[in-house]
Amino acid sequence: MVLRIVLFAMMALGLGGFGIIAWVSTRQPPAAVAQAKPEPEAAAEVKPEPPKPVVKQTVLVAGRPLRAGSLLKPEEITVREVLQDGLPDGASADTAQNRQALVGAMVRRPVAVGEPLLMGDIMRPGDHGFLAAVLSPGMRAITIGVDAVSGTAGLIWPGDRVDVILTQALEDASVPLGRRISAETVQRNARVIAIDQQLVQGTLPGSAEGNSARTVTLEVTGSQALQVQVAARIGKLSLSVRSSDTSESGNDAQSVVFAADISAALARQPTQLRTDVIRVHSGTSESKEYKVK
Repeated sequence: MVLRIVLFAMMALGLGGFGIIAWVSTRQPPAAVAQAKPEPEAAAEVKPEPPKPVVKQTVLVAGRPLRAGSLLKPEEITVREVLQDGLPDGASADTAQNRQALVGAMVRRPVAVGEPLLMGDIMRPGDHGFLAAVLSPGMRAITIGVDAVSGTAGLIWPGDRVDVILTQALEDASVPLGRRISAETVQRNARVIAIDQQLVQGTLPGSAEGNSARTVTLEVTGSQALQVQVAARIGKLSLSVRSSDTSESGNDAQSVVFAADISAALARQPTQLRTDVIRVHSGTSESKEYKVK
């Protein structure tokens, strides 16, 4: 009986020892456990955003200081590159169409050199109220017809100063030959405020438009407008561009120039005297003629 108990105790101890050994063999040491743990994922690298591309646009700007009420000329329009983000509203890109639209337009406010020409700051000839806005106080607008020659071949621009020249030819045979053709200045230093666009741009050679008359609108006083209208009925009107120097004298041109003043041959032509014939009747049948010089 005692032997059985001792045997069973030894068997129990053996089974217990075997279990402990099996448990220890299956368990990893703490260092191994630490090494076996997966490393935390490295934080994703934050890459800086690439710089935005610098976008520039070429716009039309003032090439010289412009005062309010002045009319834009081609040489007063230039270009400048500006950032797309800083582009002001109403700025015009550098295109042929936009340049054409600006030529002859009136500036509503003073514009500095290099400042963009904004559409809201100008008034174009086709806009309502353009003539009333561009005219100086007390002045009038009068339009005359010109052709490619009398309009100086399309080289006149709004804002230019011109003289209006009247050329006429008399058909009276009693007037000396050297004085039958004359030219005179009927208006000096008139400001051009509008021009037919076809005259500015020109037309294709041989086209139908090339033979039609164009118009030029001038700024004059009320009495000068009447003089120009009468002169247009007397003969042919031509325009002569004046210098941009405002100090130029306004009475520099000779009042009237005759053909004899230009051509020495015409000046030497004999003066044709007027001869009148008087017929005197005596009674009912007799009559005599008398020439009076």
